[in-house]
Amino acid sequence: MLKIVFGENEKALYGPVWFQYNYEITWFHDELVQKMIESVDKSRYIDGEYIESEVLGPISPLNLSGGLKTLISIYENPELVFDATSCGGNCAKWLIEMGKDKDITINLKYIMRFRDHQPFEIFIVNENRYVRTNEEYVDLAIKYI
Repeated sequence: MLKIVFGENEKALYGPVWFQYNYEITWFHDELVQKMIESVDKSRYIDGEYIESEVLGPISPLNLSGGLKTLISIYENPELVFDATSCGGNCAKWLIEMGKDKDITINLKYIMRFRDHQPFEIFIVNENRYVRTNEEYVDLAIKYI
């Protein structure tokens, strides 16, 4: 289940920095992580610390986008709360996908675009309430953003 806390949350970790000091190469062997790399950063995991980027050429995991670093951190550490504000709209479908298999809680300080990924089920922690449509989601998000 994807759970969202809107607004400031001092307990939320900043994904790009947390990733930099905590990632493990074994995370990249996971098929879903590889799909996220292709989808979000238009890059392809090759082996070890080698990722091939359409734009940048050969890069290391440290050169991935902040949103992707946050997504991978969330996926690999679902027990932690990450500030997903660094994640753009291209990350929304992956958060929904992860929430189907794992309980994850994220912090958001903007209204992420989930409209294209309906139907969904998201739990809004601030309201202690589930939302299933984009309209319900946006109505609640506006109260806290």
